[in-house]
Amino acid sequence: MDIKQSLAKLFSLHTFGIKLGLDNIRRFLEHIGNPQYSLKTFHIAGSNGKGSTSAFIASILMEAGYKVGLYTSPHFVRFNERIIINGKFIEDEFIADFINKHNDFIDKHGLTFFEVTTAMAFEYFKTKKVDYAVIETGLGGRLDATNVLNPLACIITSISLEHTNILGDKISQIAFEKAEIIKPHAKVFIGKLSDEAEEVVEKKCNEVKAKLFRLEDYLIEKNGIVELYTEEIELQDWEIPLKGKYQRYNAALAVLTVTKTLDIDEPRIVYDGIKNVIKNTLIQGRYEYIRKQPFILLDSAHNPDGLKVFLDEFQQERKKYFNVSLLFSVLRDKDIDSMVNLVKNQFDDYYLTEINYERAEKLADLKKRFETANIKAETVTDKRKFISDFLKGDKSNCLVITGSMYLLGEIKSILEEL
Repeated sequence: MDIKQSLAKLFSLHTFGIKLGLDNIRRFLEHIGNPQYSLKTFHIAGSNGKGSTSAFIASILMEAGYKVGLYTSPHFVRFNERIIINGKFIEDEFIADFINKHNDFIDKHGLTFFEVTTAMAFEYFKTKKVDYAVIETGLGGRLDATNVLNPLACIITSISLEHTNILGDKISQIAFEKAEIIKPHAKVFIGKLSDEAEEVVEKKCNEVKAKLFRLEDYLIEKNGIVELYTEEIELQDWEIPLKGKYQRYNAALAVLTVTKTLDIDEPRIVYDGIKNVIKNTLIQGRYEYIRKQPFILLDSAHNPDGLKVFLDEFQQERKKYFNVSLLFSVLRDKDIDSMVNLVKNQFDDYYLTEINYERAEKLADLKKRFETANIKAETVTDKRKFISDFLKGDKSNCLVITGSMYLLGEIKSILEEL
């Protein structure tokens, strides 16, 4: 199989859906030689902010001179975006060779897309001899395919209600699922969690004798400024290319993690790691203006907490535009009604569409939710025409696209061709 056929094979594994559990991935990793045991890893879970925090950690390590693997999901346009080393995507040849070599095993054992992709990432990082690998969980933590590591550091960025049909409908249940990435004697770093969630994480740390570091213990916030102080470094007047106060928390959590895990205390390394995060890791979809005049703004907010943070930030510049429209879609396992209520009265016009993904909320059902919330919304079935028409409109208009990273990926693909 060439790369096109290999990716078609890989994407066909989505038909197996989500299979929570570690038996399959462990069996496959043993089959390929357990590459994960050769890796020094940072393992990141969280409802929001895990992708950005992963990118900040990888970028700081790169500025320190290390060869760094970064594994995140989902991708926006190309599958290769999920697996990168020092800002370079995994090669098509490696993907095709991996699928060809293990095709029979994949079929025999009914492996899922994420299981195969995770094993591929571990094998790639081992083959390329990375110094460190930064690994983002896919869903939850306890039964996530990435939870086969013995990491140097475990990071939990945030905890909110998400995937309630799988992870539970209480914060304590979701916190339990995510806290299961914590391994004996590891260093554990947490962002700003609720008391309920933090209690669960602290209990897990005590059980396995892991050392807990709370971001809030090292933060000083005054007049809207976020400063970080550790024994190793002081983070005061710092330049961050990702917009939003919440990104300062993500960056600070990354700095705390790296400095406490590897004793990196050179200010230039830390500052450059934050400043160069986009260049170093190719991170996308975080308050990203992908077009201007007219403006198209992409944000990866995919649950109520993430959406609220984005909307709070966007309100500071909303008045700059003549008309602000929302293009929205979402996966059906999210708290959709809460997200619908959050966007109410926030935009001039509302447009709904459906993501080309098996877990997507159906367009008709999404339309009913907006009607129930008394929001007048139009449906979009031809995304390409919709985007093309918007680009021909008033130069002072702004189109906000949010609700799912999968939607952002579809729009990015369209814009690359327009």
